[in-house]
Amino acid sequence: MLEVYPGLYVGNQNDYDYDVSRRTGWAVVHACKEPYHSQALGYPPGKSAPKGQYYYVVQLENRLILNMVDAPNPAFFNKIEMIDKALNFIGQMRIREMNTLIHCNQGESRGPSIALLYMAARLNALPTDSLEVAEQKFCLIYPNYFPKPGIRGHLSRYWQQYCADGKQ
Repeated sequence: MLEVYPGLYVGNQNDYDYDVSRRTGWAVVHACKEPYHSQALGYPPGKSAPKGQYYYVVQLENRLILNMVDAPNPAFFNKIEMIDKALNFIGQMRIREMNTLIHCNQGESRGPSIALLYMAARLNALPTDSLEVAEQKFCLIYPNYFPKPGIRGHLSRYWQQYCADGKQ
């Protein structure tokens, strides 16, 4: 787990399970379906989530649980239902001055991608002119960043929109 910005951390499943889950006063974005989304809704691991209002996102107090798999297709990363809710949640937790961990299973793709996007679009802590420039700067802070084609394709497609929306 690395602090990428004051109070904002990126890590993997073990960082949550064996560290942050045992602390108080932390907020967490689980940017991975398994095991957290299936546990929260009570469906079997490896199965589809039940359709309904919690299909994409479940919030349990200071935990935001995303039904997010590292799909190769950028269309899977539903901007409104997952990414925007994650960005807004992080902002709310920062207002409450809570340390916030954003993690996925391996800490390489989904979690760091959300952190990178938040740092650029909402904090102006990374360049916003292009995803590539922001990624170069982010890799200096978080060298484990290795986005898969789906999440990276989504960020690339909507980069300017996210960055323009964050400045409003």
